[in-house]
Amino acid sequence: MNMSGLLSALILLIIQGALAQRVRVEPEVVSYPGQAVTLRCQFPNPGETQLTQVSWIFERTDTERTNIAVFHPNFGVNYPTKSPVAGRVKFMLDPPTLDNPSIQISNVQMTDEGRYICEYATYPSGNEQGVSSLVMLAKPKNIARTVTVTAGKTPVIVARCESSNGRPAATISWSTTLNGNVTPPITVDNPDNTVSVQSAYMLAPQPSDNGKDISCMVSHRTMPQPETFQMKLVVEYPPRVQIKGYDNNWYRGRTSAFLTCQADGNPTPTTVTWKTLSGLMPETVQVEDTRLAVQKVDDTINTTFICEVKNSLGSGRDQVTVFVREQAPPPSNAGVIAGVIFACILAVILLGVLIYFLVFHNRRQQHGYRGTGKPAGAPYDSFTRLFGSAKSSKNGTGNNGNNNMPIYRGEVGLNEKTANQGMHLGGVALLETTHTHTAEDILLSREMDEVERKKFDELEEEDERYDRFGGGGPILQLRPHDDDLDDDMESQRDGSVISRTAVYV
Repeated sequence: MNMSGLLSALILLIIQGALAQRVRVEPEVVSYPGQAVTLRCQFPNPGETQLTQVSWIFERTDTERTNIAVFHPNFGVNYPTKSPVAGRVKFMLDPPTLDNPSIQISNVQMTDEGRYICEYATYPSGNEQGVSSLVMLAKPKNIARTVTVTAGKTPVIVARCESSNGRPAATISWSTTLNGNVTPPITVDNPDNTVSVQSAYMLAPQPSDNGKDISCMVSHRTMPQPETFQMKLVVEYPPRVQIKGYDNNWYRGRTSAFLTCQADGNPTPTTVTWKTLSGLMPETVQVEDTRLAVQKVDDTINTTFICEVKNSLGSGRDQVTVFVREQAPPPSNAGVIAGVIFACILAVILLGVLIYFLVFHNRRQQHGYRGTGKPAGAPYDSFTRLFGSAKSSKNGTGNNGNNNMPIYRGEVGLNEKTANQGMHLGGVALLETTHTHTAEDILLSREMDEVERKKFDELEEEDERYDRFGGGGPILQLRPHDDDLDDDMESQRDGSVISRTAVYV
């Protein structure tokens, strides 16, 4: 075939397609079984084309075509009796016209699904047609169930899901945490033109899989959302047994010792049996179903206890060997040791806090007391700290009757009158003094003997070392007293009573 021939054939196909489009129909019509469906057809704007006849043809497959309705303006209407819709098809208008030869099929069935062709016989262009597809929908019936299986190593079907008598075919999916596989879906075409779909889940079931969740979801065109079936697996297995309660501390004389036989199985275990390896149950043992109680441990308990549990699939057993000790083990002293360690740590912490407080507090009190110099508020010097005031006698005689008062060093040459006047310097009262010689007077007059001079020098050096070490911090001095308790108190001029042994801050 040359190029001109190919071009001519293409033009002819285009013309035929354009002419075919002149018949107006609905491309797809959807219906459910039992309903009435309308198939519309028109030939608008025929122009110079003469319409002579219209026919409806049912095409189930590409090779099977059947006339179901014919209309001719002169010969009227004809419904072939051998058509699959005979008795259920008719033209919408009575009598019909070539302008509107639409038909209606009542009580449609699933077998009515297919292609319906509205074909016009025209002159001079020949036959022109339009095709409508009738899609039959059928909501499927969906079910899902688990399959009772026995635990094993071979994969078996543990759950099934089925969507029956649907149109079109449904879609099935699974949701689970199990480590299994989904079988390929099986599709079955039913005689009524519906479709059934089956799917299954396979697994090598284990006892631990019993009761686990698995879900099946069915999706279909007729349902607004998937239908979900939630299920639990059923896996049967013989009893699994475990004895608990033995703590390896059964000693002679122990009371209230227990063993418990824990068992699970599917179906539920029916019998529980306790026995010993020797065949004889000790007299001090009481058996209560799954519990074995020992009233008092003795040498007869030194044996092996066996618990056997049965169900319809078989039996399971466990055993424990008891070793009777001579006596109870000594209590653990771990708690005591831990308590001692904690107490020691706490004591060290408290001691450190106390030392820090004393040192810090002492240094704050020492502020303003210097061995050399006289800062404000601290008028005492080393002479005063060493000798204090002149000590009175037992009968109360002495310097103003007070042998415990500090002596303030004044300017050299201060006369007795000035010393006795008493005055305030910077808010500090100058205490009244007497003509009695002080320690400083003795030193200045060189009347102190050699022993007293050495004593004074040693104390002076100690005071200087203290000043260098403490940086001029305050000194806290407790004055000793050698008298009786009664001599410690001294009356003052203002009527008050003070202690001679004073603490100077």
